[in-house]
Amino acid sequence: MNRPAILTQPSTLAPNTQNKALFRIYVAYRSLLSVVLLIMLVSPNTRQLVGVLNPTMYTAVALAYLATNGLLMGALFGRLNRNQNLLFAVFLIDILAITLLSDSSRGMGSGLPILLVITVAASAVLIANRTLATLIAALSVIATLADTARLIMLDELSINSLFPAGLLGLLIFGVSLMVQAIAVRLGRAEELARHRAGDLYNLQRLNEQIVQHMQTGILLVGDDGIVRVMNKAASGLLAPERPVAMDQGRQLADYNQELAYQFEHWKDTGLHRAKPFTVLEGSPQVIANFRELQPSTNRESLVFVEDYTPVTQYAQSLKLTSLGRLTASIAHEIRNPLGAASHAAQLLRESDDLSEADKRMADIIVNQSARMNRIIESVMQISRREPPNPEYILLADWLEEFARGYLRSLNRPAELTIDCEYKELLVEFDQENLQRVMSNLLDNALRHSKMATGVERANVKVGLDFTSQHCLLSVIDAGDGVAPADLAKLFEPFFTTVSEGSGMGLYLCKELCEINNATLSYLPTMSGESSFCIAMQQRAR
Repeated sequence: MNRPAILTQPSTLAPNTQNKALFRIYVAYRSLLSVVLLIMLVSPNTRQLVGVLNPTMYTAVALAYLATNGLLMGALFGRLNRNQNLLFAVFLIDILAITLLSDSSRGMGSGLPILLVITVAASAVLIANRTLATLIAALSVIATLADTARLIMLDELSINSLFPAGLLGLLIFGVSLMVQAIAVRLGRAEELARHRAGDLYNLQRLNEQIVQHMQTGILLVGDDGIVRVMNKAASGLLAPERPVAMDQGRQLADYNQELAYQFEHWKDTGLHRAKPFTVLEGSPQVIANFRELQPSTNRESLVFVEDYTPVTQYAQSLKLTSLGRLTASIAHEIRNPLGAASHAAQLLRESDDLSEADKRMADIIVNQSARMNRIIESVMQISRREPPNPEYILLADWLEEFARGYLRSLNRPAELTIDCEYKELLVEFDQENLQRVMSNLLDNALRHSKMATGVERANVKVGLDFTSQHCLLSVIDAGDGVAPADLAKLFEPFFTTVSEGSGMGLYLCKELCEINNATLSYLPTMSGESSFCIAMQQRAR
């Protein structure tokens, strides 16, 4: 659906990004520590605590330590947080610097060796290799003990200083092992969270694809009646003339007043009786259903809209199938008395003693008997419809031959023109089905042309739709056209606008076109003439 994604795609570099942030924090700590150590040397209140044995070395190491921070923040920073060996080297430098600063400040007595705890803890977090992290802790302990032993040998410290140095060593090892365990667990939790985020992202994308390609239209509508989101199917059913992106943030009533009324009625009463409605004149009927979105603090609702045509087609199919079976079972019983009545009316019409009024009555009996017979034949054809036998047809030659045969069978004057510029055009269609469709369409065209102009006239025109690669075979008449109110029922069975029609012709034509992978539609010409167009796949010769 056309809504900004709640989740963003998880980055595969997420661990490196987090390590970079942690390393940046550690570098900031080193910089601050360097500055503090230099301030302690020059401050009257703290100068007696640091650098008392060797102020020169203390100052030089503190300045060098501060300078390394610039290198870390500069050229080496991009690689350090991903290179375990370089990180190991950084922590070795820290151990050496803190040890030298402690040595020049009387070792354990200055309290500076305690800074090694922070260095060891940082190494346990930043260095993924637990062996290297443990080695950092071991080197820190060795450096502390070695410096303490050296100062004892120089009589700067007493032998009792080994006890706090040993406790500090135990503390360093304990902190290292504990932080490593926590870091491992946090890393696993982070990896799990990253995989879950990836799964959620993929699931969301899958849901979006499913919803977007559903045949059912879905709209997310707020309590104020504003459409927040809609999928492509909803846009195609409710606003086919506008891009989907333009249809967000509009009132539901802007799409269809009946839909908005049904939505408000459902909100007010909690009851909904699905009732089909049309969005545009002549468009297929649409049916809507409503569901409250739970949980929703904004009282949003889901509106499902569906094309009602398949439902009506299925109902018609069931009706015609049942009717066909019934007709097939009683055709013999109906045709015998029907034929007898028709034959008797024809004999009666030939009687010399019959008045003109009675002859007209006899004509009505004959005509209505023929009409009833056509209805039975049409229903039986639909009920026993067989799979088509498609063939490649050279359309221009086929139309010429069909027109000659049709005019011969018509046995009365009629104007029929064929307009086909594509002499090499091939189409795939069952020839018998195409002949029945064209005969029916031409019968209608000639009848309506005569009703409007007094002359039976029809034009068959062949065109190409290069976008869809379809051949467009149109039968055009000079009639008055189809009334807008009748467009929706034009291809329904038993619908007719003339008294002698059975109402099954166009329905049968549409059915025959569909089983041949073609479509039949009513498309008036620019000049207002009626045109029934068959769109079928063209084939390259």
